[in-house]
Amino acid sequence: MTDTNLEPQPPVGNVMVVYLGPVAPHWDVRSTFGDRMLVQSFRDRINARLMLLPPHDPQFRRNRERINRDAERENVQISWDLGYDEE
Repeated sequence: MTDTNLEPQPPVGNVMVVYLGPVAPHWDVRSTFGDRMLVQSFRDRINARLMLLPPHDPQFRRNRERINRDAERENVQISWDLGYDEE
C-alpha cells in the first residue's frame, strides 16, 4: 500500500500554545483532547523549545516551525494564540 492510498487519520490530540506576555513564563500549552501521556510529552518538548523566547525573537520562528513539524509527524492538531492577528 502506498502513501497515496492512505486516508488521513483523525488527530490523536489537540494542543493550543498561548503567549502569556513579556514576563516569563511566556507560554501556556493547553489541550482539549488526546492521550494524557502523549499530550504531556508533547507539552514538555514545546516548553523546552520555547523557554524564555518571546514571539518577536528570531529563534522563536525556527522553533515554532520545528514544533509544527513535530505536531504533523505525531498527528497532533496544533494552534497558536500569539495575542495578535498573523498574516
